[in-house]
Amino acid sequence: RAAGRDPRAVVVTVPDNPTGTVASAATVRGLAEAARDLDLVLVSDEIYGDLVHDPDRAAVSPARYAPERTVVTTGLTKNLALGGWRTGVARLPDSPAGHELRTRLVSVASQIWSSPPAPVQTAAAYAFAEPAEITGRIAASRRLHAAVVRAAAASFTAVGADLAPVTATCYLYPDFEPLRARLTEAHGVSGGEDIVRFLVERHGVGVLPASAFGEPGSALRIRAATSRLYGDTDEQRTAALTAPDPLTLPWIRQSLTHLGEALADLTDPRP
Repeated sequence: RAAGRDPRAVVVTVPDNPTGTVASAATVRGLAEAARDLDLVLVSDEIYGDLVHDPDRAAVSPARYAPERTVVTTGLTKNLALGGWRTGVARLPDSPAGHELRTRLVSVASQIWSSPPAPVQTAAAYAFAEPAEITGRIAASRRLHAAVVRAAAASFTAVGADLAPVTATCYLYPDFEPLRARLTEAHGVSGGEDIVRFLVERHGVGVLPASAFGEPGSALRIRAATSRLYGDTDEQRTAALTAPDPLTLPWIRQSLTHLGEALADLTDPRP
């Protein structure tokens, strides 16, 4: 507004993608208070809400502090790994602003979408009822993500990258800025895309540059995801999900070793 613009809403991810972090209750409360003071709508994307590694420290929704202006969105593709089974849910506030927003949203949506396919509707109804089969599967996913993310995080920090503690999801957002001079001298790195290219071309390790998330191209942050480390077949992925210690599985151990070797090569001062 100071710059002459007219912001109407703030979109947040709780927990966050790409960092895999969870905002503190104090931060969320401060955001809610600011939104109320500035008359902003909050859109809280909580599709990763079930994937906080410690279920006793659940993410706090801004709806707790500003229910009259918070829209909560979620779906099934993250907590249940149902990629392709596209269905989204938005819970709108029970307030005059929420009712007006619903009217406008339905008006727009009715011209863009029809309805999810019947099998997806059936799956969604079953999943949102949270039977024991579903909650057990999600709990197993949390444990798997937490174990492998911790191991992957150790690989990044071991080579000198900065990394905020990952407490949710399967994502990491390491920052190689402390190593900029070394990376530039050894490999001509000037931005995140150079890191991405190095890792995929020399080691077959796929990551995303920070620029994919709106950051400047010069940023040396990348987003990594551990989900592709859990196995190449349904049998391997199921074994990873049910293993008491997934890090003992040979394919996960091998993948983590490969990641460590790729990062060591990237940060080696010798070209």
